[in-house]
Amino acid sequence: MAAKTKKVAKPVSDKPVVVVDDVHIIYKVFASGRRATKAGAGGGLFSRKMRLREVHAVKGLSFTVFEGESVGIIGSNGSGKSSLMRAIAGLTPIQGGAVYASAKPALLGVGAVLLPNLSGEKNILLGGLAMGFGRKDMLENTAAITKFAGLEEFIDLPMRTYSSGMSARLRFAIAASRDHDILIIDEALAVGDQEFRNRSEARMREMRDSAGTVFLVSHSMKSILDTCTRVIWIEKGELIMDGDPIEVINAYNVHTGSDTID
Repeated sequence: MAAKTKKVAKPVSDKPVVVVDDVHIIYKVFASGRRATKAGAGGGLFSRKMRLREVHAVKGLSFTVFEGESVGIIGSNGSGKSSLMRAIAGLTPIQGGAVYASAKPALLGVGAVLLPNLSGEKNILLGGLAMGFGRKDMLENTAAITKFAGLEEFIDLPMRTYSSGMSARLRFAIAASRDHDILIIDEALAVGDQEFRNRSEARMREMRDSAGTVFLVSHSMKSILDTCTRVIWIEKGELIMDGDPIEVINAYNVHTGSDTID
């Protein structure tokens, strides 16, 4: 990849880079549906009514992440993982508490926007410019990014012709072409073959070892174990466990009825 990393891995330091302090995230959404009523009330057995509901996605989470850590975020679907990561990145407002970061977090998610009518090559250029690279640097690094994503045969085609997996691989390759102080990856490694996942995990370790801090949200326990030095388990918006990857994953597996890890 284009980014340069230090050859000697740095240990996790005692410098805090992300502090999540009693954070609450609440969504207000309209719920519509049919509610049973007595015959004659409203003209039938069912009546339609719009109701404003509050969804408390994150409930008072607190933790501190230090420079050089690679933190896995696990939990069942709808547990609040992605909402929390978007709040750390400054993309989702919080209704209580605070988030502090020593640098602007970069969020890489499967929903990251690329322009569908432009080619993959032009999206690489635009993505690099958005991250602060110069045009000359991105033109020089396009070939390496394309190779990392495994898209050599398709890079001149419009993004709208790409599968979701191809698009996600390109998003990861663009974001991983530079070192980030704080990088958040939301399910980005759930796509592609094993060879691409191996490349992605190796690149994440390089970024972590160069003193960057990485968050990985994933349902793949293998990716978490291979990449992360710490795991946080969130369930129904609450912090259940925070600590050693094997200990936290085993507790989560017991909860879900999966096999534990030796």
